[in-house]
Amino acid sequence: MSGKTFEYSLQVRWSDSDRLGHVNNTRFVEYLQEARAHFITECMQAAGEARGGSVVGKLTVDFLRPIFDASGPLQIEVSISRIGRTSFAVRHLVRDVEGILCADAEAVMVMFDLTAQAPRPVTDQERAVFSDYLDASEDRPESE
Repeated sequence: MSGKTFEYSLQVRWSDSDRLGHVNNTRFVEYLQEARAHFITECMQAAGEARGGSVVGKLTVDFLRPIFDASGPLQIEVSISRIGRTSFAVRHLVRDVEGILCADAEAVMVMFDLTAQAPRPVTDQERAVFSDYLDASEDRPESE
């Protein structure tokens, strides 16, 4: 089963590069966060939720190729790899301007009740929207 993919375009900024001339690994994480925040905001609006209230429980990143200033604009493809009772996993594929895969990452997002300061269940509306982006394939692309 392969669902929809949210696509986010991001330009590499001059300040993102380190002394070696490539984008620092911590900036990759910022790129993922920016794309994921836009994705989750769109999903929450579609679910009729004013504010999603989710936090990162775990983040893993496979750095496959370096990104340089000339690598942009980057395309970040975002999908859902699984949905649990109180969490969901967001998959991010970061591609350079030539379409070459530079990073493959997954963030486990935990739904969070801001008042109780505790995890909360994924609502039926959220589950329905996330399901539209569910990609159940276990295929992880190889570096090109």
